[in-house]
Amino acid sequence: MSEVARPTLSDALTERMLELIRTGGHRPGDRLPSTRELSQRFAVTTPTLREALRRLEATGAIEMRHGSGIYVGAAIERLVLPNPNMREIHAVQLLELLDARIVIEPPLAAMAAERAGQEELAPLKQVLDGAGRHLRGEDAELHDANMTFHRATARLAGNSVLHEVVDSLLTVHGPEQREILQIFDDRRRDYEEHVAILAAIEARDAARAEELMRSHLADVKTVVERRMRPPMKAPR
Repeated sequence: MSEVARPTLSDALTERMLELIRTGGHRPGDRLPSTRELSQRFAVTTPTLREALRRLEATGAIEMRHGSGIYVGAAIERLVLPNPNMREIHAVQLLELLDARIVIEPPLAAMAAERAGQEELAPLKQVLDGAGRHLRGEDAELHDANMTFHRATARLAGNSVLHEVVDSLLTVHGPEQREILQIFDDRRRDYEEHVAILAAIEARDAARAEELMRSHLADVKTVVERRMRPPMKAPR
């Protein structure tokens, strides 16, 4: 039987840092003591402290701003976190990513139609207005707008855990999402499908919003799958 790994000093320090944040009532964006103060408080060397800080930064629990200090990160209260070590996925995983989104996002679009107020939908419309101005080659801006639309739709569903799941999928697989945009290669159609989804949400037509979101993602997957398929060799 293998020996159970013992917590390292860095492990213990990471936990003590989290305890400091929680018991101190710190909220996302609050500034924390300097590295010097933290080293003295926990009686550790600066390299040991920095290792613990890097771990916390990787999960979004803290944010280290060069020349400014250490701040509580926006992800400190999240239940679902993206894997910071994930760097790239393969073709099969790319399709599995779309499969996961097809399962999760359509019901969230329906929930958004049932729950979102008009004042909450105004920023979503602004996002799509921005996307409409980037259909002629500004793919970086268009990608950001598209991902903001999907994240915001999930958030408007009112389930924070499912919103975090969608956000994590889109965050970890950001490069693959940009690749999907390149492979799909029909920016106008993609934009118009987003507009139709928003219209259904605004009309509080939950069934229609769900149907359109599922159709939109399934359509993207079909095109991506077809274009990733190796070309057939011509018969001799």
